[in-house]
Amino acid sequence: MKVRFYILLGVFFTALLVAAILPPISQPSVYHQFADQRSFWLIPNFFNVASNLIFLFVGMAGLVFLKRVSALSVQKTFAVTSECWSYLAIFTSVLMVSIGSVYYHWGPENSTLFWDRLPIAIGIMSLLAATVTERIGVRLGLRILPVLIMIGITSVVYWYWSEQQGIGNLNFYIVVQFCSILLIVLLAILFPSRYTRGSDIYGVIALYGLAKLAEILDREIYQLGQIVSGHTLKHIFAGLAVYWMLRMLQKRTLRVENLPGSSNRNDEISSG
Repeated sequence: MKVRFYILLGVFFTALLVAAILPPISQPSVYHQFADQRSFWLIPNFFNVASNLIFLFVGMAGLVFLKRVSALSVQKTFAVTSECWSYLAIFTSVLMVSIGSVYYHWGPENSTLFWDRLPIAIGIMSLLAATVTERIGVRLGLRILPVLIMIGITSVVYWYWSEQQGIGNLNFYIVVQFCSILLIVLLAILFPSRYTRGSDIYGVIALYGLAKLAEILDREIYQLGQIVSGHTLKHIFAGLAVYWMLRMLQKRTLRVENLPGSSNRNDEISSG
């Protein structure tokens, strides 16, 4: 089982190597020109700013849920309490997105975009680590969590540094965003989860995919009636993706074959 995982991990690091070789992709200046630039109550880009409230709500809800679970002597969400670390990083990053994205959309430019992208990269890499933890092994997932987070942080720091040097290079951030999502999907297909509700990860990815599509169609969606823009919908769909993840955690239990005493139980659970 681990052989297939290490093959996937090799694909990820190969993608990083390819990103280093390919010509740099710079941040287009038009990226900051969002379709909906209406201001209300002295708040610029009001709807792109206000729609970040969904990240505040689901981020806080996730952290409250994790705190409640960790306080229980018996709980069904995690076979091992340490498994919650990846989700702690995810929900904390979502809370950080609510702040960073407001800061960015209040005055869109590369310097503020940095604080929007940083928690996004942390959250995506933490989700990859959580997927490894639940489908491969607890110890392995916890070991790679800080490594993946550092890769995510480095990709954003490098992008911003490269922009300041006048050579803007998004290559590594693109790999972190899209190759990580691809790996999560492949892990979900190739390795069964120890928990029920494992297929909910597809709902999370689908909603995130809708968010990215809405982002691409920002202007086209806004021109349909100038009611809501694609970028505002991006925030809503991405927030719903996080909610779907929280819902998964609230409803899931260990599968019967992984319960204590089962001969099929993953050895890494008890030793992790």
